[in-house]
Amino acid sequence: MNTRKLWIAFSLFVITAFSQTSFAQGLNWEGQTGALLTPFAYTAGSPAGKFGKPEVAFHYLNSGSVIGNDYQFSVTEGVCKHFEVGFTQSFSSMGSVNSNADGLPINVTSTAAYPTYVKPASSLFGGGFSAIHGKVTLVSENAMKTKWVPAIAVGAIGRFGAQRVSYATAPPVGALSQTNGDFYIVATKTVTQVKGLPFVLSLGDKLTDASIMGVAGNAGNATGTGQRWQGRVFGAAAFVVKGPAKSALIFGSEVVQQPHYIQGLNSFVNNTLETSGVKANIPTSESYFVRVVPHLEGSPLQIDLGVAHFGGKIINLPGAAALDINANARVGMGVSYHF
Repeated sequence: MNTRKLWIAFSLFVITAFSQTSFAQGLNWEGQTGALLTPFAYTAGSPAGKFGKPEVAFHYLNSGSVIGNDYQFSVTEGVCKHFEVGFTQSFSSMGSVNSNADGLPINVTSTAAYPTYVKPASSLFGGGFSAIHGKVTLVSENAMKTKWVPAIAVGAIGRFGAQRVSYATAPPVGALSQTNGDFYIVATKTVTQVKGLPFVLSLGDKLTDASIMGVAGNAGNATGTGQRWQGRVFGAAAFVVKGPAKSALIFGSEVVQQPHYIQGLNSFVNNTLETSGVKANIPTSESYFVRVVPHLEGSPLQIDLGVAHFGGKIINLPGAAALDINANARVGMGVSYHF
């Protein structure tokens, strides 16, 4: 990671974030209006027929000894009340798992339960990448003067410039980096009919070729040798309670189905260990978060604290072998500010 660039970006974020005040909406890990990991059907605030004021965000995730630490800097702009567009830059600092004695990005040890205990080298998850996203609301919440119609939106995100797992294990010919992306549809409803306990429900489906939102590179097929687009479901639920000093506390949870395989990883592991048919299976990601809004009405600032599960032993064959990415129960935080 370029430390100087990271600190410059963080300094600019702090200076701009605390220089003005306005209404706040929270940005997720990738800069979309949403929860911690998933997008909502809402868009960044903007007046009809005009551009809104930008929203900026910083997110940090301690991804464990294998993946390391990830940092996200985002800026998102609402347009004409129904659109949003944004840019996110990802940085990372390397984890602590080294390559083996032959220089291959894999670390093999032995335990009583697993004679072959494998951890991918942290170099497979190093380096940052960029992302551009957009979203448009197709149906406004409570359309046609109803109280039950959810907001419905479609969106997309494209990630580029990465050199992660699949790029490192099987570099594509002539390509300097990876690209991947998502196309999604999502419905979100804020329910206020329960007195004293408003809550939010969100459900969506995406077509993606990214593994763990690009953190693990590109998705692959069953043998891990080819890139594969596939549909995955995601959802979130949260409820709001009043906090101290006129603040609001939003407690929530999310699930995100992930493509089962990482491009190139299975073939790399089998070739290195001289095995066959061993497959690393990426589980569904989960998060549990609290969003703190310092003032319930009109606050431009929101703070997210969360715990996420991305995967542990993605190969788990007791008495034989395990491949551990050590990415469960990882702690993260985020700050969003809307000018």
